[in-house]
Amino acid sequence: MRTRLGIAVLATTAAVGLGLVLSPVPSGAAPPADRGAAAASAERAVVPALKVRRVVGGLDKPWDVRPVGGGRLLFTQRDRATVSLWTGGRTRTVRGFPSNRVWTSGETGLMGLELDRNFAKNRRILTCQGGFTAGGGHDVGVYAWRLNKSLTRVVAGKKLLGGFPTTSGRHGGCRLLALRDGSLVVGTGDAAVGTNPRDLTSLGGKTLRLNATSGKPWRTNRFIKAANRNKRYVFTFGHRNVQGLDVQPGTGRLWSVEQGTGRDDEVNRLVRGGDFGYDPVPGYNESVPMTDPGLPGKQYRATWTSGDPTIATSGGGFISGRRWGAYDGTFAVAAQKGERVLFLSVKGKRLQKVREPAALKRYGRIRTVVDGPGAVFYVTTDNGGGNDVILAVRPG
Repeated sequence: MRTRLGIAVLATTAAVGLGLVLSPVPSGAAPPADRGAAAASAERAVVPALKVRRVVGGLDKPWDVRPVGGGRLLFTQRDRATVSLWTGGRTRTVRGFPSNRVWTSGETGLMGLELDRNFAKNRRILTCQGGFTAGGGHDVGVYAWRLNKSLTRVVAGKKLLGGFPTTSGRHGGCRLLALRDGSLVVGTGDAAVGTNPRDLTSLGGKTLRLNATSGKPWRTNRFIKAANRNKRYVFTFGHRNVQGLDVQPGTGRLWSVEQGTGRDDEVNRLVRGGDFGYDPVPGYNESVPMTDPGLPGKQYRATWTSGDPTIATSGGGFISGRRWGAYDGTFAVAAQKGERVLFLSVKGKRLQKVREPAALKRYGRIRTVVDGPGAVFYVTTDNGGGNDVILAVRPG
């Protein structure tokens, strides 16, 4: 500021010395900075038409997708248990990925996909998937894989963290979110076991935070000094089935999307160590509220709820960029049963629904929304039977 002001003063002094006349800004005109702000505000008020293009077809329940540069996409298919690379005109299954070691049942299979924060250098990806345990059992866990330079083959892999509870495959989670600080947030399901959401020694019905490289509990977790190892991973608890995760640009705030029972799908702003109030006991009693304020301690209420009936919210992500106009800064939430994408506007600590564009109501069940580089976001459908697609959505 001081440098710019000094230049302005020198310019004015020089002009007077040379006998030049400087035209003042008319009293009724806005200064350039104000005009720029007004133009930006007007740009944000515009609701652009959405241009939707099918980029990949013939899929079966594509659960997650990530742009990896050069117009390419990596994506998972839940029941086929494959990681695939789309290169713009061709889809290739990533070789060496052990699909035969993925346990698929019900809502569980090969689910969340995330890129290491240094992916451009190390080509490391993370998946959340069902797996087999010793003695013929099964669980859900997080795995790390390293790909070759062409991203077409797995060259190394290891299990970072396992032991997420499973039963029939219902409520398997499992979304991943890598943060810039090197941590990984994991959204898990309660496996339809009533005690899991509030049992801090269970990894089910939680968001977990771990070191994305070592798999160890993240150093700032609330329960990091607990005697029980599982408890050290807990970031938040009292969840039913966390399906979406994202961080709000410019704030660092973490948000989750969760599927409700017969009512109240939720979007939550996550708070370290927070209790989000789901306690479906005795047995697995789904008549209880998604957030029960009568439980011991403090419960965090949802920032947004669907009400009754639910629409089966799944993935969610923030949409950013001035070209998005009124969509800029909104939280886009996918709905399976509702067969749409909802755009929610952040108002302080609350969210409110602002739009459900018709252009995204033509593709059936929606699983995932992921913001991409530039003015594009990607959507995956969840219809099954080899009829699913990945969509690229741009402002018109």
